[in-house]
Amino acid sequence: MDQLDFNSDNFKEKRGRTRNRFFLIVGFVVIGYIVFNTALLDREFEVENKTAKEGSELDAAWFKRFANLLFFNQNQAEEIDTNYIMPEKEPNRLDILILGIRGEDAEDAEEAGALLTDTIMVFSHDQLTKKSSLASIPRDLYVKIYNKKDKINSAYEYGLLRGEGTDYAKNLISQITGVYIDNVIVADFSSFEKLIDQLGGIDITLVKSFKEEGQWGYAFELPAGTNHLNGQNALYYVRSRYSTSDFDRAFRQQQVLFAIKNKLTELKVLTDPIKTLSVINTLNQNIKTDINIWDVKKIIDLGKEVDTSPATFKKEVLSTDNLLYQTTGPNGIYILLPNGDNFDQIKQLFNTLLE
Repeated sequence: MDQLDFNSDNFKEKRGRTRNRFFLIVGFVVIGYIVFNTALLDREFEVENKTAKEGSELDAAWFKRFANLLFFNQNQAEEIDTNYIMPEKEPNRLDILILGIRGEDAEDAEEAGALLTDTIMVFSHDQLTKKSSLASIPRDLYVKIYNKKDKINSAYEYGLLRGEGTDYAKNLISQITGVYIDNVIVADFSSFEKLIDQLGGIDITLVKSFKEEGQWGYAFELPAGTNHLNGQNALYYVRSRYSTSDFDRAFRQQQVLFAIKNKLTELKVLTDPIKTLSVINTLNQNIKTDINIWDVKKIIDLGKEVDTSPATFKKEVLSTDNLLYQTTGPNGIYILLPNGDNFDQIKQLFNTLLE
């Protein structure tokens, strides 16, 4: 018997032809398998729905289905929802999302939701004009979250469960507002209360008295005029919701945030590195942020730079008085929807706040 020369050109040519035939056969088998199963699925679908397709109509439907499978369903891609387009970053504009949660240490965390965001604010600052704004978004705004509808206050929790951390909430708010959110800060009630106590309390001025009778187990009341609040009273003030609406509560949250900023300035915390580190250490246990530690000085400088006078600072609360309307969702839940059933007016507001 002749011996084979594995290095001869003749053997290499035969081996190449054999290999090509092998891959060709495998290719036909794969295609045949897809064709057979696709046709079978179509036939089962037809039987179930009792729809008879004949002749060219059946051939066209089958060919379209097979072509979509072959080209990875490119023709069946989900249509882009123009309500949820990610905006581009603006080099001279800084937007920070501020989220307030109950936290796991809160007494009502388990029944009310430890990770639901009762506070949703967007702080914006134009680094050229030095104009700033603070806008509150109500927690009952009904939006698309992972291809289903839910209240916006659950977006942060969904993001954590899906392993996206704070990024999902940040990106969702970017899409809704039409402005690129650069950073996010998440603080729970515990850190809020500790910070105010460390600052020695804050002062707020009320045009009329405030009273909440049923939420805290006793009648919580603040008289008209200037009030000095410790951490707990400040927390009651911003969380009270039985006697007023969520929109009123958003205004109170903004008021307390400004009072904290004023107290920080008064104590020269923003210019004293020791006091600054003390405040940061207090927040460190209960705050989550994507602001890099090396950017802290920039944030401190920003705090000194922001002018809260009405000429350069705007405050807004999205409500049924301007851009939203109330209705009922699944199971009769209370929800808020944007006027026009799109976010166009909201995006216009956020894009003009710093003008």
